[in-house]
Amino acid sequence: MLQLHTIRENKEGIATALKKRNIDAEPVLSAIIALDEKRRSLQTELDGTLAESNKLSKEIGMLFKSGKAKEANVLKEQTAGLKEAAKQLGEDLNAAATALQEQLYQLPNIPHESVPAGDSDEDNEEVFREGDVPTLSQGALPHWELAKKYDIIDFELGVKVTGAGFPVYKGKGARLQRALISYFLDKNTEAGYVEVQPPLMVNESSGYGTGQLPDKEGQMYHVQADDLYLIPTAEVPITNLHRGDMLVAQDFPIRYTGYTPCFRREAGSYGAHVRGLNRLHQFDKVEIVRVDHPSNSYEALDEMVEHVKGILRDLELPYRILRLCGGDLGFTAALTYDFEVFSTAQDRWLEISSVSNFETFQANRLKLRFKDENGKSQLAHTLNGSALALPRVLAGILENYQTPEGIKIPKVLVPYCGFETIS
Repeated sequence: MLQLHTIRENKEGIATALKKRNIDAEPVLSAIIALDEKRRSLQTELDGTLAESNKLSKEIGMLFKSGKAKEANVLKEQTAGLKEAAKQLGEDLNAAATALQEQLYQLPNIPHESVPAGDSDEDNEEVFREGDVPTLSQGALPHWELAKKYDIIDFELGVKVTGAGFPVYKGKGARLQRALISYFLDKNTEAGYVEVQPPLMVNESSGYGTGQLPDKEGQMYHVQADDLYLIPTAEVPITNLHRGDMLVAQDFPIRYTGYTPCFRREAGSYGAHVRGLNRLHQFDKVEIVRVDHPSNSYEALDEMVEHVKGILRDLELPYRILRLCGGDLGFTAALTYDFEVFSTAQDRWLEISSVSNFETFQANRLKLRFKDENGKSQLAHTLNGSALALPRVLAGILENYQTPEGIKIPKVLVPYCGFETIS
């Protein structure tokens, strides 16, 4: 959430910056400033009314002590009117504050200056590419056909048990999935990230804290009886570990990693681009989260990008990195780098990680602050990234490592799997 004082002081600059997202923010910004002025005016009037009421109450007490009951009763009538006015002002003030908050929730984060302009993913900027695309034998199969051939993932059985988008991993497929999770966590902890195992459901405050609510409410599974949400990513519960905290500069950097299943209600669509593991309602992901000093957050972002690069090099998968354009940038992010693995069998790029800096946007919602060296309170910066999302990594491994004899396992995963091929 953007800070109110920043909006008041730099309305035109924010409106210009949000044009990169193809958003005309002028009406919302004007409404926010008007509501803030109304809120401030109501607060001033309420403070004055309460002060006058308190002053009269003291005078009434003194008059009664002095035996001047008649004069005291006159003032009591005035205080009754003031109390009624204060009650109405309080209600008006709460309504204005609620309306102001709702307007603030509508504004996405300001894009970093390096974010390119653009309307969609076609305008994202490729900034890095590495790895050789393998040459597959004739008759190479997409991963959903490989999964059926080697009986390692059963999509139809998942439909029977739950529905589309809930696959069942079997045998070596399940072991490979577990191997990837363990390998990712080991890589992350070796890099200094503290492993945590967070809850898989969060309350509404947590959803608002990291920006999933109200922006992505329709994409989250909601347990209405308990008013809890199944997490769309471990970013949500892990970042909320520090909601409302007052840190000190010496606490930084704070680094976490965690494995969780993730749950997303996405609009249904059809075609090869969503077949198999390409888009699921339940999937596994290992996340990395950082809370950092504002002066260090972009260096931290670069470190996270390099870390994910190292994982993909270990897996020997061809990949590229995209800097997302304004039109494709997530609601809460200031800058995002997407990692994509090339699927040779599908002849397309598959997104397997997003690494983002949210600057103060989430921290302002979370009320996540720190005291700097001068004792001044400031908002921290938050960052997160997938390291990595498993479905499309697994799809890339199955497709790019297939041979006529079976599917080879990346060397780095063999100690975790206990086998070298799936055949």
